[in-house]
Amino acid sequence: MDGLSSLAQLNVFLIEPSKVQSQFVTKLLDEMGILHLTAFADGGSALAAMGKEAPDLVISSLYLPDMTGTDLVNAMRDDPALREAAFILISSETKHHYLDPIRQAGACAILPKPFQREQLRTALLTTLDFLNPNALKLTSDGIDIENLRVLVVDDSRTARAFIRHVLENLGIGNILEAENGRHAVEIIQENYFDLVFTDYNMPEMDGKELVEFIRKESWQSSVPVMMVSSERDENRLAAVQNTGVSAVCDKPFEPKVVKELIERMLAQE
Repeated sequence: MDGLSSLAQLNVFLIEPSKVQSQFVTKLLDEMGILHLTAFADGGSALAAMGKEAPDLVISSLYLPDMTGTDLVNAMRDDPALREAAFILISSETKHHYLDPIRQAGACAILPKPFQREQLRTALLTTLDFLNPNALKLTSDGIDIENLRVLVVDDSRTARAFIRHVLENLGIGNILEAENGRHAVEIIQENYFDLVFTDYNMPEMDGKELVEFIRKESWQSSVPVMMVSSERDENRLAAVQNTGVSAVCDKPFEPKVVKELIERMLAQE
């Protein structure tokens, strides 16, 4: 998947049981320059095809005849050959507990049904940024980007892998991972970091508690901390802001937004 620089180069699999919806999305993708598109009506046939040819991007509905979109993306993330394929969900579902597993699995975008044409275009461009290691490079003056030391904290292995992939595409190669806040504390006490990325909802110690530790008890209390979270409770997010988090970014996020936030944080150092 290296070197993908245009929509015309993307190999796209569309999984949509509704023929009408499939034709609608196919027409939009064609108009946007997608040349390589294969449509499927169920997850099983799509996964079988992926076993023969790994797509660059999978676009799927949440509810399929034989599985859910969550089952589909989890099966992809469990397969080393498909682990870094981009995933976009299209769904009318709004309930957090149905969508959160998709966010945790590292989706590039979650589009509503119906969606606006521009929303699809943004999702496709986000996909290119995710897949292309040369798309976005950090350009902070006077900072050795390759040697930036970054800690990624998330209880989801797939979410950590997604964030790591984005950071590596930005040119950052020195990355450590922690599976929750408590694990992160142990690592922070023994290592110096230039940036910390953390989820909000985690077992044992959540993101808010981790930020509080960093700001009040850590010997590197001024390290920039970015919260990357699917949390939707405004009161809880406000409480995190008050602990001294440097920035908050939604899951799923656009890589270019993360790039801009990192550059802004580094410029303030």
